[in-house]
Amino acid sequence: MNIRGIVEGSVGGSAKGSRRWFDKCVFFLIIASLVSMSLSTLHQLPPAWKATLAVCEIVVVILFTIEYGLRIVAAENKWSFVRSFYGIVDLVALLPFYLSLAGVGIDLRAVRGLRLLRVFRLFEIARYSTAVTRLVKAVQYARHEATVFLFATLILLYVAALGIHHFEHEAQPEKFESVFHSLWWAVVTLTTVGYGDAYPVTVGGKIFTFIILICGMGIVAVPAGLVASGMARATDEALRSGRPEDES
Repeated sequence: MNIRGIVEGSVGGSAKGSRRWFDKCVFFLIIASLVSMSLSTLHQLPPAWKATLAVCEIVVVILFTIEYGLRIVAAENKWSFVRSFYGIVDLVALLPFYLSLAGVGIDLRAVRGLRLLRVFRLFEIARYSTAVTRLVKAVQYARHEATVFLFATLILLYVAALGIHHFEHEAQPEKFESVFHSLWWAVVTLTTVGYGDAYPVTVGGKIFTFIILICGMGIVAVPAGLVASGMARATDEALRSGRPEDES
């Protein structure tokens, strides 16, 4: 069994079985790493637990490094893999550990900040899930429509900020001092979050807010429709290609 057969499952049924075993092991490592990272944020942990978590992190990083090296070796075009989305995710997920080792003389606060990059291991999970892979394809299919929609949303945000500033500036100069200050209200209102830190008090402002809220419902609904359409297309393609639904 060669490395490519284990990592990619590209030659025969036994190779595909080895790949599924390999994928499940890496998936377990990702989950273990994320649980370890979360537990390390508990300040009340006993020293023994902290030491154990530190050892677990070292072991996981070593195994991830081996996996990253195997994927480079197995790739037909190694440079293309390194530049690919998953190649970058794999590398960035490893960087915090090795940069912290080389962090002698560096502000420790900056080194601790690098640990946030470990969250990139979450993106590695997508490699082992057919459903997530199809979701990524769905977003790719809808990217042109999503780009147009995003541009329209930005225009609507500006119009909302301009409008609420016109209606509320005189009544609440401290909250709606300028269009730029009003942009926060526009974002909160269009996304239908409504924190309540800035709200209209004039009749014109309330009517304008009602109109923006109606538009906000569309802001939430349209992307969901685009992704659903893309998911249907991705599922149809998977069925036509004969890939089983439960393949990982």
